[in-house]
Amino acid sequence: MAADTQHIVVVAHDPAWQAGGLALAAELRSELAPLPVHIEHIGSTAIPGMAAKPVFDLQITVTDLAEAERAFDQPLAAMGFRRSPYQHDHVPAGLDDDPERWTKRLWSRRSHAGADCNLHVRLLGSPNERLALLFRDWFRAHPEAVPAYAQFKTLLAGAVGDIGVYADIKDPVVDLVITVANSWAAETGWAPHGTTS
Repeated sequence: MAADTQHIVVVAHDPAWQAGGLALAAELRSELAPLPVHIEHIGSTAIPGMAAKPVFDLQITVTDLAEAERAFDQPLAAMGFRRSPYQHDHVPAGLDDDPERWTKRLWSRRSHAGADCNLHVRLLGSPNERLALLFRDWFRAHPEAVPAYAQFKTLLAGAVGDIGVYADIKDPVVDLVITVANSWAAETGWAPHGTTS
């Protein structure tokens, strides 16, 4: 498999990202209704003060991935998105879990009139749906941790030129954050989508 040697750019947080993420979520909700259960702005651009690649990550929660794939391909293509062959998320280190529980569908948009964006379509109640929301919400609740993670990403982007290597190095750090975040979630009663379980 050929390496993806695109230049990785991590930039300072832009306060406009919050409104941009909300606008994208609203646009997608309009175009993809009624299948999405939730559409949420996730990832580093959804965390105040966090440096990030200037690419929005949005999570679309559905109850059937195959149905979503069939229904979303055409409207998303019209919006400039292309579906990726990548259908699984990283299973956190030390977690003995069936990789099939970490399935998803992924569409990406680059160099388009609309904002650059990754759409992660995940199953309601799946561990990868939960992880994306927990990662975001833990950092939002712990702004003192944002500068260190932002600096890590900035230094990593400057040291590697391959997006796959960047992700492979970043994943174990995310795993560390999630380990701490899981304890916080248990202590505070946090649950995805603001519900209690």
